Amino acid sequence: MQRLIVNYESREKRYALLSGKTVDKLMIDQPDQISLVGNIYLGIVTKVLPGLNAAFIDIGEEKSGFLPRNKVAAFIHSDDPQKESKGISSFLHQGEKLLVQVEKDATGTKGPRVSGILEFSGPNVVYMPQGRYVAVSKKIDDEAERELLRKLGAGAKDEHEGMIFRTSSAMMKESALLGEIEALRKESKELLEKASSLKKTELLLRKDLFWETLLDEIGKMDSGEVVIDNLSLKLRLEAQKPKENKEELHFTFYNGKENVFSFYKIEQEINKALKRIVWLENGAYLIFDEAEALTIIDVNTGKFSGKSSLRDTVKETNMMAAREIARQLSLRDLGGIILIDFIDMKFEEDRQAILERVRSSMAGSGKQTKVIGFTPLGILQLTRKKTNVSLSEALTEKCQTCEGTGRILSAETIAFRLERELFEHRNSEYEAVLIETTEEVKNMFTGGRSSYQAFLEEAAGFKIFFVIRPSCHHFYTIKQFGDIDAIEQKTKELY
Repeated sequence: MQRLIVNYESREKRYALLSGKTVDKLMIDQPDQISLVGNIYLGIVTKVLPGLNAAFIDIGEEKSGFLPRNKVAAFIHSDDPQKESKGISSFLHQGEKLLVQVEKDATGTKGPRVSGILEFSGPNVVYMPQGRYVAVSKKIDDEAERELLRKLGAGAKDEHEGMIFRTSSAMMKESALLGEIEALRKESKELLEKASSLKKTELLLRKDLFWETLLDEIGKMDSGEVVIDNLSLKLRLEAQKPKENKEELHFTFYNGKENVFSFYKIEQEINKALKRIVWLENGAYLIFDEAEALTIIDVNTGKFSGKSSLRDTVKETNMMAAREIARQLSLRDLGGIILIDFIDMKFEEDRQAILERVRSSMAGSGKQTKVIGFTPLGILQLTRKKTNVSLSEALTEKCQTCEGTGRILSAETIAFRLERELFEHRNSEYEAVLIETTEEVKNMFTGGRSSYQAFLEEAAGFKIFFVIRPSCHHFYTIKQFGDIDAIEQKTKELY
C-alpha cells in the first residue's frame, strides 16, 4: 500500500512517499532555500551572448536568469523558414523587457534557467498563453481517453494558446476541465495587464512549489493513505481531491507527540540518503560521488560472494543495484549526467537485462530520464532532468576545512611548509620565533622528541617556540619574531 506522509507543522515543509515500509520519494522545502521554479518575472535583457545563442535576464534576484534562444517566445512563434540559421540577436536586444518563468533553480555558480513560454498550472491542466499545442500525459493509458482530451483542448484554445492535460484530468468531467482552463486564462490575462504598466523588474507570480508537487503526488495515487500532521492542510487537500475513482484514497490527521517523520521511520532514510555509501541487502554496496553537473555511482560486491557461479553473482548484484540506484536518484533528487559503473559483465545479454531493469525501475520516478546505454568501457550513461537542488545541496553545506573536496593537507605537508618558510629567515637578527600550530604538525616538525628541532634551530640561527591550538585541520601561523625573553613571555601569555 502506498502512504504519503506530510510533515507541515514546522517551518521546514516535507513529504515522503512510502511503498510499504520503503521510502520511494522525498520532498523537503526549507524557508531559506525556497525554489524559484515556476515563478514569473518581468525581466530586462542585460546581455545578449551571440556565441552561446542565449541572453542574461535581470529578474531582480541575486543571479541573472539564463535564457537560451529556443526558449525565446519571438523565436518559437516566428514563421520565418530561415529562423534556425539566425542568432539570438535577431529575436532579442539588450534593454528589452520581457516576461520569463524560471524552469531550473540556480546551482553552484550558474544562475536560474528561464523560459519566455509561460505556464499557468492548475490541478489538472497546464495552460500556456503562447504554447500553440495540446499535449496529454503519457501516463493515461487509455488511448480513447487521450484522444478525447486532445479534442477538448483543441476546441477550447485559440491559435496562440496551448495546454497540457495532467494524469488526473482523465478522472475529471469535461465541464470541470473547461472551467479550470477559463480560470487559468483569466489569471494569465490579469498578469499580462499588470506587467504592461511596469517599468522595472518585478516578481509577478510566486509559485508554491511544495503545494503543487504535493497535489501532483496525490493526483497520481489511486488508493492508499495520506497522513498529515496539520489539520487545516488536511481539510484543504481533501477539498482538492477529485471525487471520481478516489474512494480508496484516505486522508488521516496525525496528532501524535512524536514528529510524524520519526514515527514512520523516515528520518533515518534521510540520513542514509546523505551518505556516500549505500549498503544493499546482500552485503554489496554503492558509492555516490556528486559533482555540480555529474554524478558517478560505483557498484561493489562488498561482502556478497554468491552461492553459484561468478556470472550469477555479478548479475544478481547488478540487478539489485539497478533497483536501489533508481530509488536513490529519486530520494536524493539527483539530476544532470549520471554515470553508473556496474560490476563488469562479460555477456551482452546480461548487460541488456541490466539496461531493462534500469529503465523499468526509473519509469515512475516523475523526472524526465533518458537511459543512453553502456560505453565501450562498460559505464552506463543516463541523464535525469534537474530543476532544483539535490537533497545534499539543500540539507548540507561545504566543509569550511576541505571546501567540499573531502580531503585536507596532511600534518607532514604543513610541517614541511613551515620548515621552508623558517629557512627563509635564517641568519636574521632575530633570536627566537613563536609559532602557533596543532600538536600533529609540531610532532612532525620536531621529529617527535624534538631531535630535529635542535638541528633546525642551529641551521636557522634562532630558537623555536610553539603554542598548540586544537583544530579540525592542520595549520601553522608565525605569530612573532623577536628576542628570546620577549618570545618566552608571549608564549606564557598565550598558553
